[in-house]
Amino acid sequence: MAEWVKARRRTSLSETPPSAEDSESVVPMSAPAGPATLSIRSMTAPTPYLHFPGTAREALSFYGDVFGCAVQLHTFEDFNRTDGPAEAIAHGYLVDGPVALFAADVAGDEPPFRCEGMMLSLLGTALPPTLREWFSSLSAGGRIVDDLQARPWGASDGQVIDRFGVHWLIGFEGEGVSFG
Repeated sequence: MAEWVKARRRTSLSETPPSAEDSESVVPMSAPAGPATLSIRSMTAPTPYLHFPGTAREALSFYGDVFGCAVQLHTFEDFNRTDGPAEAIAHGYLVDGPVALFAADVAGDEPPFRCEGMMLSLLGTALPPTLREWFSSLSAGGRIVDDLQARPWGASDGQVIDRFGVHWLIGFEGEGVSFG
């Protein structure tokens, strides 16, 4: 079962409920049958969930490499799905990284992800050298829309569309901003 979903089954009323620490990061949900309780990690912000045209494994692995984190993948076969290839990704996500992202492969008539009129913003989310590295890595095989550069208002930013079609805005304030 996915790491972000944990099942708890109480065998008696005397068992200790989740600690206060657990309850801050976990939202209990009743299971459909029996005294089981599902606990799902609460999200503190919207998290993009992208549907790829059969490239979710490659895309998530790429993002895991870019952001230096692990990747959790679950296939259609893992979820007993028969509406696509057994090895297709039914659900995947980045684990313990600086960027939250979910993805899956499309099935049937589902349309794949297309990015128009939206960017994923990484403004000030890491130190400038890290953001520069992310910009460079995301641009590999993709397209730089606007180079990462100093701006007249005193910040640096740039835009890139990566090889999977995701549009990123990366920037920071400070470090090396000068106009001459």
